[in-house]
This record gives sequence, C-alpha cells and structure tokens, in this order.
Amino acid sequence: CAKIGRLISSLRKEKGLTQKEIADALCIQSKTVSKWECGLGCPDLSVWNDLSTILGVDMAQLMEGEITHNKPDNGNISRVKLYVCPTCKNILSSTGGASIFCCGRKLEPLKISTDERIEIKTEVTDTDYFITFDHPMEKDHFITFAAYVKCDSVMIIRLYPEQPSELRIPISGRGKLYFYCSEHGLILPEEKKV
Repeated sequence: CAKIGRLISSLRKEKGLTQKEIADALCIQSKTVSKWECGLGCPDLSVWNDLSTILGVDMAQLMEGEITHNKPDNGNISRVKLYVCPTCKNILSSTGGASIFCCGRKLEPLKISTDERIEIKTEVTDTDYFITFDHPMEKDHFITFAAYVKCDSVMIIRLYPEQPSELRIPISGRGKLYFYCSEHGLILPEEKKV
C-alpha cells in the first residue's frame, strides 16, 4: 500500500491535481485519497480503472505501485514497429522497445504476413510517387493503411473501402513501403516488372 500510495501522490502532483479533485472525480471523500497516499490503505477495486484514467497511467502498473520506464529511444527508424488496435483500429508506431497500449490492451508489433501478396506499380511525377496496387478494396477486405518508412520519418496513409487502389507519396528520398490488409495483416509489396 505504501508503494502504491507514493505512486498515486507522485502522479497526482505531476498532473497538478489536488486530493479533493481526485476524490470528487471518483465520488469519494478526500480523506480516502489522503489515506492511500500515506500508505494506510489501497484503493477499492471499483475505482482502479477510473483512477488509472485520471492519473494517465496503465492500471496494471498503478496496481504494482511502480511504472516501468522504456529505454531511451535512440531514434533508429530502421527498427520501426507498427501496431493496430484490434478494438478501435488506431494505428501506432514506435522505434524503440516501448510498451504500447490502446483500449486497455497491450499491443504486440505487427509481423509481416506471407499469406497474401500485393504487386505495386510506381510512376514518378514532378513531386511524388503515384503508386497503384493490385488488391481488393471491398468493405470486408481492403487495405486499411500504407506506411512509408524513411530514414527519418514514418508516413501513414489511411485508405478506405471502395476507393481506388492507389496512393501518392511525396518524393523525398528512399523508403520502405508497407501495406496493412484488413484480413491478412502487414504486407510488404512487390514491385511489378514492366
């Protein structure tokens, strides 16, 4: 309880909140928050979820009384990892060993699927690459996004069902292109030989 109390106190102060503001948000008395922070008790099971949301911290780490910090990100974009939340379909990325959470779940980095192949054709215009690809864009089976990874950035292009199988990427150096299929996952496309 003492360890959890110290963490609650630290996070509350970091957020610039008073004990009363936390108590009001949880519909409890402020002396209850004070007891937690002094290590004289732990939060009731019914408030953990809301408390973790208010403090902006993962509930499991809050319950352990310790936040695990990620190693500093050296920014090596060649180690980029892409994530898709199975619940809300948010697209996230990291370049380090980060723990990525969305909708209360820890996400695992996407692995390249070999179940499906996509051929692309690239045309160079004055300012961008015009890329067409051979893949259905139907409601139940479509490319949800393309990610263009360069040495210094990641560009995410969101795609939608029933739109043309094409996209544009600004010309600004070499990069690697990934597609994410709603049915088969992450795919590395192959350049069509012309």
